Amino acid sequence: MELGWPATNGNFESMKKVSLITDGSCLGNPGPGGWACILRLGGVKKKFFGFDPHTTNNRMELMAPIQGLLALKEPCEVEITTDSEYVLHGITKWIVKWKQRQWWRKHEPVCNVDLWMELDELASLNKTTWLWTRGHAGHKDNSLCDWLAQKRQPPREVARRTDGPMPCGYRKLRPS
Repeated sequence: MELGWPATNGNFESMKKVSLITDGSCLGNPGPGGWACILRLGGVKKKFFGFDPHTTNNRMELMAPIQGLLALKEPCEVEITTDSEYVLHGITKWIVKWKQRQWWRKHEPVCNVDLWMELDELASLNKTTWLWTRGHAGHKDNSLCDWLAQKRQPPREVARRTDGPMPCGYRKLRPS
């Protein structure tokens, strides 16, 4: 099947091999969060990071591989390392049924569907392999991503809670 990408000519052997290491972080969950990723191609290493003043840890874990894949200028063979079992299982196992059910789980919509759809589309443009590493277990690039994601979180004063809608899966606490 021809993908229409001139860089590959339908030949995966000609694709550049890239490593993408990712992590997301959130204070409060929901609360202020950050994401970070590292792209490696040969001896070249690029770091990307950002924040959201009101988010969840899962959204930041998803944002990291999305931003890494967006940074690619052409389709590549990408080995993606995450410490998030949510991301790993979501993109390699659960997504098949979610798509069959029009992005629904058994009785409720898939949380973070906007990010899952974007990640699915970006992953399909590349040849991806997904790997899991235990967080805080000495993986040098994952530890750096963790540090960058935490440092990208805005100060709590900037990230004050608003009365807007709660992120998927969270309910407002009732006053006691």
